[in-house]
Amino acid sequence: MHPSDLWKRPTGRPLIMGILNMTPDSFSDGGAHPSKESALAHAYKIIDDGADILDVGGESSRPGADPVSAEEEVRRVIGVIRELAQTVSVPISIDTTKPYVAEEALKAGASIINDIGGLRNEALLDIAISYDVPAVIAHMYGTPRTFGTETMEGDVLIEVKKFLKERAEHSISKGMKESNIILDPGIGFGKTPEQDMRMIENSGWFGGGYPVLIGPSRKRFLSQYYPGMDRDEATAAASRTAADSGAGILRVHDVPGVLSALCRPQ
Repeated sequence: MHPSDLWKRPTGRPLIMGILNMTPDSFSDGGAHPSKESALAHAYKIIDDGADILDVGGESSRPGADPVSAEEEVRRVIGVIRELAQTVSVPISIDTTKPYVAEEALKAGASIINDIGGLRNEALLDIAISYDVPAVIAHMYGTPRTFGTETMEGDVLIEVKKFLKERAEHSISKGMKESNIILDPGIGFGKTPEQDMRMIENSGWFGGGYPVLIGPSRKRFLSQYYPGMDRDEATAAASRTAADSGAGILRVHDVPGVLSALCRPQ
């Protein structure tokens, strides 16, 4: 099955993208996988728990995070991706902004590119097109180093939708298939808590005919809107809101918790 066929299935719920962070400095679970074996074990658990897609990343996007080299990213993720591609049936996504990392991951068996940079790197866009794979085009204001200190101004719905529309149109003009485009408004990527929540409550607004990915998992804004809940409980609640407002894919750490929230009667 080509990955873009996934969101054509009548599942009755958004697809779940489970997160496998191969980073020592992730804000939520970095350092949890000191070996390839522990990373694989966690990946298999994510899939057994019901994830439809596995998203593997080797560079943290937490607020304040420092960038890492492409070579270090490749060292962290390629061995795990190669083995997973030989042993699991769900599509594997590579979470990166770097063309070299993306291409090495695709060669190793990944079949989706998840780019928080919005495919503004033309070399990365060219790789997505040449390999004929779906790509997540995300909105990001600033960089991970500035997420916690600089936030966007203006109407977040209008500005983010405008950016995503322009990037989708540009990608198509370069040769990308419409069926390979996924849009992500970028929860937590240079937005205020109020902006993040507004985007979640209007997830479908950003689609324009494309699947919308929402990634609220364990992010800081949740404590403001879901007091008294831990971050996984709050993630599940926010994911249910996103699903009800039109999200097609939910990127999360706690797959069972989110699936339970999606199936729970209101």
